[in-house]
Amino acid sequence: MKKFALLGLALVVLVAGATVAAASHTQKIDAPVTVKVIEHATTDTVIDTGKPGDTTGDLLTWHNTVYDAANASKVGHDQGDCIRISPAGGTWECRWTTWIPGGSVTVEGPFYDTRDNTIAVTGGTGTFANARGTMQLVARKGGTEYAFIFNLLP
Repeated sequence: MKKFALLGLALVVLVAGATVAAASHTQKIDAPVTVKVIEHATTDTVIDTGKPGDTTGDLLTWHNTVYDAANASKVGHDQGDCIRISPAGGTWECRWTTWIPGGSVTVEGPFYDTRDNTIAVTGGTGTFANARGTMQLVARKGGTEYAFIFNLLP
C-alpha cells in the first residue's frame, strides 16, 4: 500500500512541476497587438455611500460577461469598481480586470458619463504578463454594452 501512496505522491509532484514549468514559459506578446471584446454591462450596481442620490464617493461595481469582437460568442468576463469623483462633471475613477483567452488585462483611469475615453493598461497575466498600453472604451447600445479595444505593447 505504501508503494502506491509513494507512486501517487511522485505523480502529483511530477504533474505540479510540469505545470509550474509550463506556466513559467507562457508565450508573452512580443509585438504590438490589438484585442477587441464587447462587454455586456448586466451586473453594474451603484452603491450610494453618502447623501441620497448621485454624490462624490458613490461606488460602482460589476462582474460582467465579455464577448468576441463580433459580439457572438462568450470569450471571458470582467470585474471592477469605480468611485464617483464629480457628479456635475460626469466623472468616475475606475479600475478593472478583463479575463480573455490567454490571460487577463488590467486597466485604470477615468470613465465619463457622456463620452468615450482611452485609459491606461496597467498590466496583465499569462500571455499579457508583459503588456502595457491603452484601452479604448466605447459605449454601445446606450451603455448596456461597451467595446474594449486593447492596444497592447510588449
